[in-house]
Amino acid sequence: MSVKELFNIQGKIALITGGSRGLGLQMAEALGELGCKIAITARKADELSNAKAHLKKLGIEVLTVVNDLSKQDQIPGMVDEVIARFGTIDILVNNAGASWGAPAEDYPDEAWHKVMSLNVDSIFFVAREVARRCMIPKKFGKIINIASVAGLRGSATNVSTIAYHTSKGAAVNFTRALASEWGKYNINVNAICPGFFPSQMSAGLLEKMAESVIARAPLHRIGGDEDLKGAVVFLSSEASRHITGQCLAVDGGMSAV
Repeated sequence: MSVKELFNIQGKIALITGGSRGLGLQMAEALGELGCKIAITARKADELSNAKAHLKKLGIEVLTVVNDLSKQDQIPGMVDEVIARFGTIDILVNNAGASWGAPAEDYPDEAWHKVMSLNVDSIFFVAREVARRCMIPKKFGKIINIASVAGLRGSATNVSTIAYHTSKGAAVNFTRALASEWGKYNINVNAICPGFFPSQMSAGLLEKMAESVIARAPLHRIGGDEDLKGAVVFLSSEASRHITGQCLAVDGGMSAV
C-alpha cells in the first residue's frame, strides 16, 4: 500500500461531537477536505447552521444533528440520524466537552456533575452506541477521544478547574482501556491531548496565561486554526492502523518540559 493510500479517507463517514465551532469544526474541515462525509452534533441549532454553511462552502457533504449529550437517552436517536443519512459511521471523534472554574473546596455539585457527564459519561455512551451498531459488526473503526494535556498532569497553581482536569485524566485512561478491549474488533482507539488553543471554553484562562504559556512552550506559540488537522487525519486513516491506546499531545511541547 502506498503512502497516499495509507492516508486515503475518501468516502469515510465521520461523526464529530461538539463539531459546530472551535476544535470540533477545525477537525470537521480537515476530514471533510480529504473526502469524508461529515456529521456534526451540538446543542445549539444556530451554531450548527452556521457551521453547516461554512463546511458546504468548502464543498463538504455535512449532516447536522441538534443533540444534548448530557441527556444520554438522546444518544441512540442521534446515531439513528447519522446512520439513516450515511448508512454507517467509520470514524468517531468524541470532542464535545465542558469546563467550570471554581476552587475545589467551593466547587458546586452541579458543576462537578455537568463536567463529568459531558466529558466522561458521554464519550462512553456515544462510543458504545456507534461501536455496537457500526464498528463491531464490520470489524473496523477509528475512535478519537479529545482529551487534554490537563489529563496528563496537575493544574497550575493559579488554575481552579478540578472537574475538568479529573475528567480529562479519565478520558486518557478510558482510551487505553477501550483500546485494549476493542482491538479484537479492529477498532483503533486513540486520544488527542490539545494544549492551549483559543476557544470559547478557554478564553478566560488564556487572557490570564497566554504570555506565560508562550514563553514556556518550546515552540513559543499556542495552538492555531490548523494545528489539530494533521493529527486527526492521521488517527482517522490507515496510516495509524498499528497505533491504539495512545495519547498524542498537541501542545507546542509544553508536556515535554
